[in-house]
Amino acid sequence: MTKITLDSSLTNLVPAFKIGIIHYTKIVVAESPQMIKGRTQLYQENLFLELQEQAVTERPGIKEWRSTWKALGGDQNRYRHSAESLMRRIAKQNYLTPFQSAVDLNNFFSLQYEIPIGIYDENLIDGDIVIALGNEETGYEGLNGRFNSLKNIAHSKDSKGPFGSPFVDSKRTAVTENTTDAIQLFYLRPSFSDEESIELLNAAGKMFSQIHGGDYTIALITKEHREVEI
Repeated sequence: MTKITLDSSLTNLVPAFKIGIIHYTKIVVAESPQMIKGRTQLYQENLFLELQEQAVTERPGIKEWRSTWKALGGDQNRYRHSAESLMRRIAKQNYLTPFQSAVDLNNFFSLQYEIPIGIYDENLIDGDIVIALGNEETGYEGLNGRFNSLKNIAHSKDSKGPFGSPFVDSKRTAVTENTTDAIQLFYLRPSFSDEESIELLNAAGKMFSQIHGGDYTIALITKEHREVEI
């Protein structure tokens, strides 16, 4: 069992801060099926058209997460959360290209729900997980190919140190085609109710499992319920 805890360093600044969790077991990660590729491409094309009429920063989820970022002390213009970065690419018609099924679907969810989401290989995580606010010393080698400082940025960490954030994830725990068990962390909009959050997690888990097989369980951690075991 892995224990996941939401640290008070986040909820002290944003009392409604919440994290959704989906735990997947016995999954098969491979090239995305044509259905996902087609659906993602069509979604991006429609989103591009919408973004000609409405700025990325005016999208409700993007806007709320920018406010959350600022409330935590981060510079939302210098360090954009991943959902905003993805959407800005699409606004320039720089569409996402297929990578592999888990990452492709993770990106699709992030665009659809307008929130940052990370997915990690559970077997590369060491010990329990804490979601906390970064300081001057927090950082890691990211999937963007450089060292990323996570000062005043929410992040997930295990006994080896930080491995994920709503900004960019680390190389260390990245999901690959060898991954069989994964943990997906949803940086939910603080305005979401618990019921809305659970509904979102169930919808995402169901779709992910339809593509990858295996089983999934969901959980939610908040200021009132800080800890869960999966």
